Amino acid sequence: MNEIHRKPNCPYGKKAVQLLKRERIAFEDHIFSSKDVETDFKEKHGVRTTPQIFIEGKRVGGYSDLAAVYGEVEIPAPKTAKEKTYSPIIAVFSTTALLTLASSTGIMGFMGFSLSVLALLKLMDMSAFIGGFKKYDKLAQAFPLYATAYPLLELFTGLGFISGGFPVLTGAVSTFVGIAGGISVVKAVYLDKKELSCACVGGGQNVPLGIISFIENAMMTIMGVYLLWL
Repeated sequence: MNEIHRKPNCPYGKKAVQLLKRERIAFEDHIFSSKDVETDFKEKHGVRTTPQIFIEGKRVGGYSDLAAVYGEVEIPAPKTAKEKTYSPIIAVFSTTALLTLASSTGIMGFMGFSLSVLALLKLMDMSAFIGGFKKYDKLAQAFPLYATAYPLLELFTGLGFISGGFPVLTGAVSTFVGIAGGISVVKAVYLDKKELSCACVGGGQNVPLGIISFIENAMMTIMGVYLLWL
């Protein structure tokens, strides 16, 4: 029995599949259905990485080992757009900080510009944002329409901070969104220990969900309460 056990989008797993097909070796392709299934597999076989290939029931190893068996020269897998990065967050907040300085709008302006730009990034690819957001936001999981409304609520709040219009409504929306988001982030990252991407800059980036997301929601909550207190 020839088998390959791999993650669905692993470049080395795909290369191993291609090599086995090219060598006309019949095999069963086992794709892990979840991170937990992959972890259980690694613990069972005492390995640290995947894919893992078995030929005639004997473990060969990963793609490098398989390539060595068939005399293939391993070509390093290209970097993908899914590598962890904080670059989008740095770009957003650097730009909004400069806008704040240029307009002399203070902390309200900074929050308003930041939220407006973040909302714009989400609106540019709503399907990707909604898919990423529902992975960790409890309110969006319970009420799917909330995921669709979120960028609009964020944009409304951002414009409210900049213009100073509708302070009570802006404060209420900001407080609600900030608290709901903060609870979801804390549960996903610090309680459930999940490694997820933050949908704060849309769904096309791989910004780690964590302290940045928590700070964003905390700032929305604090500024919202401040407006309601005035």
